[in-house]
Amino acid sequence: MEYYSSHISKLIEQLSRLPGIGAKSAQRLAFHIVNMPKEQVEQLAGSITGARENVKYCKECFTLTDQELCPICANEKRNHKQIMVVENTRDLAAYEKTGKYDGVYHVLHGAISPMLGIGPNDIRLKELMLRLQGDVDEVIIATNSSLEGETTAMYISKLIKPTGIRVSRIASGVPVGGDLEYIDEVTLLRLWKAGWICNSEGTEQLQVFEELYAVFGEY
Repeated sequence: MEYYSSHISKLIEQLSRLPGIGAKSAQRLAFHIVNMPKEQVEQLAGSITGARENVKYCKECFTLTDQELCPICANEKRNHKQIMVVENTRDLAAYEKTGKYDGVYHVLHGAISPMLGIGPNDIRLKELMLRLQGDVDEVIIATNSSLEGETTAMYISKLIKPTGIRVSRIASGVPVGGDLEYIDEVTLLRLWKAGWICNSEGTEQLQVFEELYAVFGEY
């Protein structure tokens, strides 16, 4: 039994297909759109259509842009010898917001995940290796600290190692205000390996790290 008109039901159905939008959220959005002024609805529809038709991949770093080169790659003031590898455009935007990185990026559009059937050929690794044939001094791997992100990072490191290009990995540590009791073992071991562990909190805390290192070994 349909509670709404066919047009509203169709709108709810289409909105519910968007990631993170459930049936109730789609319903609220649908009624909000229906009650919007006609001009705003036309602008919204035009923006969606325009983005779909005009947004493409940057030919250099493969982020999303409406130009042949994205503003970052087109900027001659950026350090083009330093490339940060990220999983998606949202990650790129997050690092750009810090205002501290002046290199360029390479967007993989995914991460290696054997469980999901995503292999090295399904992300932009081949394009990355082609870029490294140019004048590049360092590659910073900034994939997520997930199983897929770590797998991708290790795979990229092994690919780049024979080229002699320096490979770095972004640090992942304890957040401000974080309690060591709730930090995962991999993060703690990274801190230990990086030499960031001090005995300022007493010998008991240091013993925790020593026990973790004995159990899990070098990461």
